[in-house]
Amino acid sequence: MSKSTSSSLSTRRTLLKGAALGAAGLAGAPWLVRPAAAAVSQITFNRESAYVPLFDKHIREVMVPAYQKQTGIRLNYETDAAGGGAVPHLISIAQSRGPIDVAWVQAEAVYRDALLDVSDIGEAVGKAQGGWHEEVLRLSVWNGKWKSVPFGNIGQIMVYRRDWFEEAGIKDFPDTWEEFYEAGVKLKRKGHPFGMSMGHGFADNNSWLQPLMWSYGSQAVAADGKTITLDSQETAKSIDYVRKLYKDACIDDCVGWLDIHNNKAFLTSQISCTNNATSILISAKRDLPEMAKVIDHAENPRGPKGRFHALVPVNHGIFAHTPDPAATKAFLRWFMEAKNVGPLYAAGDMYYAPFLKGYDASPEWKKEPRFLPCQRLLTTGKLPLWPAPTDVKAGQVYATFLIADMFARACTGTSTRQVIADTVEQLKKIYAGA
Repeated sequence: MSKSTSSSLSTRRTLLKGAALGAAGLAGAPWLVRPAAAAVSQITFNRESAYVPLFDKHIREVMVPAYQKQTGIRLNYETDAAGGGAVPHLISIAQSRGPIDVAWVQAEAVYRDALLDVSDIGEAVGKAQGGWHEEVLRLSVWNGKWKSVPFGNIGQIMVYRRDWFEEAGIKDFPDTWEEFYEAGVKLKRKGHPFGMSMGHGFADNNSWLQPLMWSYGSQAVAADGKTITLDSQETAKSIDYVRKLYKDACIDDCVGWLDIHNNKAFLTSQISCTNNATSILISAKRDLPEMAKVIDHAENPRGPKGRFHALVPVNHGIFAHTPDPAATKAFLRWFMEAKNVGPLYAAGDMYYAPFLKGYDASPEWKKEPRFLPCQRLLTTGKLPLWPAPTDVKAGQVYATFLIADMFARACTGTSTRQVIADTVEQLKKIYAGA
């Protein structure tokens, strides 16, 4: 096992303890009963920094002053560094009642009980803007209550250098995973390896590894949310495939990459293909226009059981410890009004594909046809750990990188049988008593 993978596993164990504490302690958390507060003068909104700088710029320079002018309430917009570190921060906010009112609630299932019921906002926004794409509601709506308001999906697809593929004699992007492997072998021999993330990032790991598992017929947990189904021939085949792909087609250090690393590797011409959002193309169009001309996108390859994609939802939730729930809810409702959120989606080049069906035919999609696969994923994508319910246990699995670590360990020397057994044991601990 590499040093980076060992460090990642240590981090996962630490985070698992925090996630478990959050799951056990939030239901009876003391902040759910609060004294009445004075009129609010400030609302703090926390998000992971966007990979598209104009998105954050639009919030700061357009939406913040507009809201403050309309309400007299100061809107404090805070951003955390992108790359996968937001989840422990959010768990800490929930546990410590940190001074955050509303946030992008990554891995929200782990701390749902620390979030306000925002059903009135979710239902009203959906009614006003064409309804919601349904898969994301399995996450946002829990026990009949909306605990978050969906915003958009980070569309994870294959990003590749069309010119290098063609130079290797590959005219069309590979349709199957085996064809993908064969293409990768050719490209690595020519000095253009693939770079498929397997570290502790937020999206770029699970968003190709889980769809690959599903395409082989492998699932970690059954739809009943109780039965651990990971130990199967289908899982073993998917692991053996990834080990082979890593050895013969990938750049060596991708096994420990966070979300930002494959962007940098692609934009510095170190790799020919990765699984990522549209941020690579957006960055290239801004800074590397010649490279941008030869960047293209494709859907994931298909396996024996079909073609799958993962949703990477961006949802906003309100922490129950906010001093003035009514004022904070009013802000989130204002934020999601079409006149406000529509220009924000556009400012971000539709990087966050709207979960609202009213934007499916938006003219913004026509400005860059290479982004269109991300719009299609809204109806075909699955939430992490599908088909299992998005309960706190699934949230812990996601937040502690069990699936990514399983593949990373296999790629760095551990046997297929051992990584499956170890991961099953961890799943059993999380799902004990389910």
